[in-house]
Amino acid sequence: MTQVTIFNHDIMHCTHDAVVGNYLYSGRVLGMTEPQDYIQLHPNLQSEWQAITEHYQRIGLSHSHNPIWDVSFQKLREYPDTQVSVFIFGDAINQGSSDDDWFRNQNQDWLDVVEFINSKNNFIRLAQNLSVNIPTTICAENKAELEQLSELPYPCYLKPAVSVDGAGINRCENQQQLKEALVNIADNVSLQVQQEVIADKFLNLQYQVRADKVEPLAATEQILDGFAHNGNRYPTIHQPWDMLEPMAQWMAEKGMKGIFAFDVAAVEENNTSSYYAIECNPRFNGASYPTGIAIKLNIASWASENFDTQYTSLEDIDLSGLEFDKETGTGVILVNWGSILVGKLSILLAGSLEKQNELKTLLKERL
Repeated sequence: MTQVTIFNHDIMHCTHDAVVGNYLYSGRVLGMTEPQDYIQLHPNLQSEWQAITEHYQRIGLSHSHNPIWDVSFQKLREYPDTQVSVFIFGDAINQGSSDDDWFRNQNQDWLDVVEFINSKNNFIRLAQNLSVNIPTTICAENKAELEQLSELPYPCYLKPAVSVDGAGINRCENQQQLKEALVNIADNVSLQVQQEVIADKFLNLQYQVRADKVEPLAATEQILDGFAHNGNRYPTIHQPWDMLEPMAQWMAEKGMKGIFAFDVAAVEENNTSSYYAIECNPRFNGASYPTGIAIKLNIASWASENFDTQYTSLEDIDLSGLEFDKETGTGVILVNWGSILVGKLSILLAGSLEKQNELKTLLKERL
């Protein structure tokens, strides 16, 4: 019998308030669900439900027929015999809350490994112990410890060991800039200084744990808008799975479940590629949702990008002639559709690189 799953991929408990429309992101997992599943959605998304389900029906993408218009973790308690899928396993901001206690009672090992590896300093120490290649990185228990060090790699990134959606990360060209950045950091915050890597590509390598066995899921290249992450592209020639295998195996042995991913810098010199693990996201990430849809629809080549639009309702956007066609394996698919309410969309562009660029041009004319 097929296992029924309840999906709660709300990100409000683990992202920064500066992310516009983050309360609307619970819908982006819809394309990974199946008809019998349940999905918790922010109530504001009810206005878009008919339009998104009609879009998925037209392109042949199965999805949950059982929306729950409430993203509270309390709802999970009402489905005790149902498998749970969440963005991150635990309450990443309010540790010790009743929700955090519920996750701990569900699976103590899973929660422990998520909390451990979610610390960038723990990630670095584990990588060193397992001989995983990383940039030069100095870990410190507090800023006073850092301020005592005279030899630090510049340019570098100053990072809180645990940050919410990249908050608090500063690029520092020199000691003066580092000193200025430290002023705004509390005395008791664990930190790290990591040497900047001038990479040709930044990669996202996703793993999935199934039946206690971990396996590679997908390697994608990050699409950048300046320094900001704007999407992912699949496939990529870069496949540094061997380097990350020891850490992925360690996480699975410690109790990690579901999907998790590593950010990796790829540096090419003299026709040779070198790879540096930057951090681990012990959870779903932005690349997970288009990856899940692409796997369901057998799409061999795709990109997922973020778009701004003048519209605030899916009903106002004309995708005729652009929607994904199973016969050709090309076309556009709405992924993060709920954010349309604030004029934003994440869209999968299926097809060759040339086709992706063509679709992107046509799409921008419609948005």
